[in-house]
Amino acid sequence: MHLDEDSTMGPRQSGLMNPIRLLLADDHLMITEALAARLSAAPDVWVAGRCAATDPNLMAIVRGVRPDVIAIEAEPFGSGMGDLVTKLMSATPQLRVVILSADRNVAHAVAAARAGAAAWVAKEQDAAEFEAVIRGVCRGWSWFPPEMLGEILTSLRAEASRAGDGGDLDVLSARETEVLRALMTGRRGRQIARDLHISADTVRTHTQNIYAKLDVHSRLEAVSVARSAGLQPLGDERPPGTKREDPPGPRADQPLPGGGAS
Repeated sequence: MHLDEDSTMGPRQSGLMNPIRLLLADDHLMITEALAARLSAAPDVWVAGRCAATDPNLMAIVRGVRPDVIAIEAEPFGSGMGDLVTKLMSATPQLRVVILSADRNVAHAVAAARAGAAAWVAKEQDAAEFEAVIRGVCRGWSWFPPEMLGEILTSLRAEASRAGDGGDLDVLSARETEVLRALMTGRRGRQIARDLHISADTVRTHTQNIYAKLDVHSRLEAVSVARSAGLQPLGDERPPGTKREDPPGPRADQPLPGGGAS
């Protein structure tokens, strides 16, 4: 694992006490070096470490570096990408996982999204857009390529439908259901807090409880389960038996500049 001495000084010199701590994990050293160089000018992003994606000590490195975000290469893991994401998030529950990929394998992206990955980014993506993704996932947003997003959502909705006919939502409290309905509209945490007249911390607690009770790992999955169960988004009330028309395009989360939302 490589700790860049220059980036160690970055947060102090910029005056930012809490920059985004980023760990880059890719088996191609030149890629991590290039990304670190491009991000060195970002005042709010600190490349805290770099390592190979297949480093046998990856979990120990994650626990030691304590990153807010890990950007990790997908190719070495193939269909096991979902299992890796689960392990990473178990090692550091608040970790946001961004997948770096050179392919467009939708099945692998679905597995990553199901496990809780926040974004799937092409390696050739513009550096400015990559920065936007890093900042966005720390705000609770998600990003998957627009050309893949439809298939990803279709797969997750089909899985949610097979899981049951909506009875799973019975485990939620009335307030948790209300928060879930707000999540379906794409509102962010602070917006939900204002609309429901509760604190942002309470929204986070309810969201974590929703994930645990529905056995999901991301907003994308929770919204898929809710829609499959016929739950209506907050503010979209209709008489019983009236079919809700989905808005054009997926609205599971806020979009990031230059990309699609999930």
